[in-house]
Amino acid sequence: MTTALRFSLLLLGVSFSRGFLNDLFDEEEEAERVVQASKYGSLWPLPQKVQLSEVSFKLNGVSFKISDAKESTATPSCSLLQDAYRRYYEYMFGSFKRQEGRKSRHAGPSDVTELQVWITSSESDCDSFPSVASDESYELTVDQPYAVLKAPKVWGALHGLETFSQLVYEDENGAKSINSTTISDFPRFAHRGILLDSSRHFLPIKVLLANLETMAMNKFNVFHWHIVDDPSFPYLSRTFPQLSQQGAYHPYTHVYTPADVKMVIEFGRLRGIRVIPEFDTPGHTQSWGKGQKDLLTPCYSGSKPSGTFGPVNPILNTTYDFMSQFFKEVSTVFPDAYIHLGGDEVDFSCWKSNPDIQKFMEQQGFGKDFTKLESFYIQKLLDIVATSQKGYMIWQEVFDNGVKVM
Repeated sequence: MTTALRFSLLLLGVSFSRGFLNDLFDEEEEAERVVQASKYGSLWPLPQKVQLSEVSFKLNGVSFKISDAKESTATPSCSLLQDAYRRYYEYMFGSFKRQEGRKSRHAGPSDVTELQVWITSSESDCDSFPSVASDESYELTVDQPYAVLKAPKVWGALHGLETFSQLVYEDENGAKSINSTTISDFPRFAHRGILLDSSRHFLPIKVLLANLETMAMNKFNVFHWHIVDDPSFPYLSRTFPQLSQQGAYHPYTHVYTPADVKMVIEFGRLRGIRVIPEFDTPGHTQSWGKGQKDLLTPCYSGSKPSGTFGPVNPILNTTYDFMSQFFKEVSTVFPDAYIHLGGDEVDFSCWKSNPDIQKFMEQQGFGKDFTKLESFYIQKLLDIVATSQKGYMIWQEVFDNGVKVM
């Protein structure tokens, strides 16, 4: 794996299984063999099909441009593509800006003067959000006098632009160059995600955006935003502002405002990245209880309250009234089709100590099986989320505990 990528992943706090890393290393080693054989380029991840040539062309920042092909269904009003054109031009040529009408040398006979982007589908998805079913395929041909990038949707075009930028290198004279290349590519996995925890360690917006930028460079497409947890509640809710006022590390400096969240979502969309929030319950909710009275279960020491609190209290109607209002808001703030509902590491000891919980268990015929109480809560939560037409994700532990989720 390249040093740059290793460093990027370390910054992101990524951990992978050994088997996954072995596959990753194998693919990168294959990519390095291709690069070593051709003495140029550095493709990551390695596209599905690559034909590399020793024939090289020059790229000049004054004469080169990225534009819509005449046949493309995307129009110049597609801000997603226009933003990407500007971004990738700057990636390749740095702070140098091409100025229309500026006196400069004419394109030489060995120059590639243009990258034409051709969206082939009748619906480009330009104004949409990426989804698990998004078509991310593309075809890239680098030749003279111009290169052509074809993609059914804008999501594939974004990956093609990234690939094109990776093919650009400096020759022995320091001139920007690119070799004749033909690429056909699509991702192996529809979900390629990075999880960031902004509860245990508050991450400023600029750090989140920098991670999204790095994800796009590596063609990851899902930002799993573990936004709240036991330590803090930085999400500023319009419906329940007291959650962050009482539960964040600081009510003003360590929160994500609605404008912040909207910025992260749009920044990700422009790079083909889905933003899936995780609001983990019924465990990992200590910060929730600071701003929402009676949400958490009072723990007992013998016959008396201990003064501590456990998971969300699943026997109160007020719990579900709150969850209904809260997730109604969340479903409107985050446009992705899925919400991550957590469900992991639910400590049953507090539930076991509470006499009201014990009585409820007996009334429901749950006996001493607290996984049934967990299932009772999860089912109600899923019904609440379903009313907002959202799908859900949960952690494996929910299945391991035998909780029914359908």
